[in-house]
Amino acid sequence: MKDLDGKAIIVTGAGSGIGRATCVTLAGHGARLVLAGRRKTPLDETAARVRAAGGKAEVRGADVARSSDVKGVVDFTVEKYGTVDGLFNNAGIEGPIAHLVDYPEDAFEEVFAVNVRGVFLGMKHVLPVMLAKGRGSIVNTGSLGSERGLPGSSAYVAAKHAVAGLTRTTAVEVGNKGVRVNCVIPGMIDTRMLRDIATTIVGDAEAGLAAFGKVAPLGRLAQPEEVAAVVVFLLSDTASFVHGVTWPVDGGVLAGVGTGG
Repeated sequence: MKDLDGKAIIVTGAGSGIGRATCVTLAGHGARLVLAGRRKTPLDETAARVRAAGGKAEVRGADVARSSDVKGVVDFTVEKYGTVDGLFNNAGIEGPIAHLVDYPEDAFEEVFAVNVRGVFLGMKHVLPVMLAKGRGSIVNTGSLGSERGLPGSSAYVAAKHAVAGLTRTTAVEVGNKGVRVNCVIPGMIDTRMLRDIATTIVGDAEAGLAAFGKVAPLGRLAQPEEVAAVVVFLLSDTASFVHGVTWPVDGGVLAGVGTGG
């Protein structure tokens, strides 16, 4: 995907997991990156990996739930690289595991602040730059929770449904203005988030991951790099007619029920 060479791309939640893997993959395609997130040390570690891969990366601390922070990331990117060509709206949190009747109200609000408001603000502040030049690509991170109910995750599931809705609505609004908006739907991915969930639900991370891997008809977990490959495709002009979709990278979970064989 040589069309990404020199493109200026913002990645939120770039400090680990899918965000980090996407940054390293983008670096291999020549993109110039701004890595945004709340914790500087993980972002610096990602930036080091990007530079080791021959890429360019700048780190910008930001709380994606704060409008001024998100605007600051966009302004910084324009100042540094002259424009913004792509946005990977990836920052997200899972929240606690609890049935709705027991779900803490403050936790519900925090999950929505990061997972929904953060996606909304990312698009709100980057779109004026993209619309002014008549081109750009945005990829939001959804979840299996964007398409299905997951017991114990009412806030997360509601928030990820909202991400899918924001993606579709924005795609309808801006598609005829040269900007594409899509959503990637990761399935069971071997990340810190899934390991924490496995520990909470099963009591042991490795046993939980093994069980989660059996959910997919492919019979295994995915690695973050497998999601990153799809994100990079969606950000690129190779996906020039892919617009307004929620793209599963789930090993077949949403297609049906695996047999375990």
